[in-house]
Amino acid sequence: MAWWNLRHPIETLRRARVLPPWVRRIDERTAARVNGRHTIRGVDAVYVALSSAANRGVLWFAVAGVLVLLGHRRAAVRGAASLVVASATANLVGKQLFGGARPALDTVPHGRRLRTTPTSGSFPSGHSASAAAFAAGVAVQSPVAGAVIAPLAGAVAYSRLHTGAHWLSDVLGGVGIGLGVAAAGAILVPAHPRNRPGPVGASDAVRDDLPASVAGDGVFVIVNPGSGHRGEGEHILDLLRRRLPAATVHPLAEGEDVASVLRSALDSDTPPRVLGISGGDGTVASVAHLAREADLPLLVIPGGTFNHFAKALGALTPEAALDALATGTGLRVDVGELRVADAEPVTVLNTMSIGLYPEFVQRRERIQKAIGKPLATLVSAVGILNSTEPVELTARGERGRAWSLFVGVDRYEPSGTAAPLRRSGVDDGVLDVRVLRAGSRARTRGAAALILGRRSDSVLHSLSLWSPRRSIAVYSVTELEVEVHGDPGALGYAHDGEATDAAAAADGRYTVAMRLIPAALTVYSPQPTTPEQRASAR
Repeated sequence: MAWWNLRHPIETLRRARVLPPWVRRIDERTAARVNGRHTIRGVDAVYVALSSAANRGVLWFAVAGVLVLLGHRRAAVRGAASLVVASATANLVGKQLFGGARPALDTVPHGRRLRTTPTSGSFPSGHSASAAAFAAGVAVQSPVAGAVIAPLAGAVAYSRLHTGAHWLSDVLGGVGIGLGVAAAGAILVPAHPRNRPGPVGASDAVRDDLPASVAGDGVFVIVNPGSGHRGEGEHILDLLRRRLPAATVHPLAEGEDVASVLRSALDSDTPPRVLGISGGDGTVASVAHLAREADLPLLVIPGGTFNHFAKALGALTPEAALDALATGTGLRVDVGELRVADAEPVTVLNTMSIGLYPEFVQRRERIQKAIGKPLATLVSAVGILNSTEPVELTARGERGRAWSLFVGVDRYEPSGTAAPLRRSGVDDGVLDVRVLRAGSRARTRGAAALILGRRSDSVLHSLSLWSPRRSIAVYSVTELEVEVHGDPGALGYAHDGEATDAAAAADGRYTVAMRLIPAALTVYSPQPTTPEQRASAR
């Protein structure tokens, strides 16, 4: 009997019990045929190197970086997110349920063997799952790029057979998982969301008639050129010059304070009647706070990376937002008011969080200028797995350790997840609270959810690969006060995608208070479309 099977008799028995005899026979015949085939000199070394390069997804993250440089950012991020989910499914779920012994190495030619022998269960192949998920995920967003990557993914999957690391059934099972994850992602998060018609979360909200402006009279717009994808800021500036020639458009310089710019405009001899903003959600929230103070309507032009608030309003494109301004259609929406310790309150449009997410944002911001935001996102999420510790929270009279606290303005979907995917409305009148309790797997789940705006978490939940009952607390309130305990130098929070260090007391505590303010902000929003269009937009 081979040395591997002598060393792992329990794994051998498990494989014999789980897999039908005909599958095991096909596996053994395929392995014998592959091992008995003579290859051209150097081919074995190529497959060994390729298989090793794919360890921990390093090869695919490098390919993702190349895609970003070539302008396929969304394809790169979708491929990486699919990889994360497929790898977690194969390694944390599949191998735990099935596993089994790997092929006997004494039948594999020496030149084909990996330098380090894998010790985890055999079924399914994590390398094959990651390769298939990445290639298929990229193909969903960019079919041409996916077609180019597919042969490389196939070579990685075959390398697991060639090096004797897996059986044929392991590889096919991994490929099936990878393709399934990519398909689920395509259903849950369709490609090219900017092209989808109709308001997403604003169709049932109370609508309001706002000042209409076709040419931009009385409109003051701030544009953050550094937000969003490369070149998007310049595109929006050109669009505003053409569509709103009478508006005052202020491109935000690096380091310039948004509040100071707006206060100067409001204190001028001809103050604006409408405040506009094109930028990330954090910048939008800053302008929204001043719009509330001045009791002026807000024009939100999607120009950030994810544009969560603009999507909730139905402004999926800059053109749609300007159309709403031209017709004077809008909404009154809920906001949150956040007060941390003794600081002045700030307006929250989407979410506030404590724990994994603030640290993730701070790590990403430190390195994103050097390597770009997409790769910085991946590197920071992986780093969270190794170094982050849970925070200690006291909320509603209960004290405990948690990886993250999520508070959303109005309800979020899907329900029961620690990091929801999207806002379901703009006038629900509640704060949606999710607490991810401390636990090693909960940390892995939270870190995976940081990539692609928490989509990984929602995919896992939709595929029923994660049970939230033990690890997640979910409830709705209109006001919430949380006391955070810990190292004063490590405490922080985030709202609307911006991380901030908290001014903790000397004993390492600070208080976060958030309350829901209904119908507190007036915003421009396109007219609702048909129910069928709204359903497709969701």
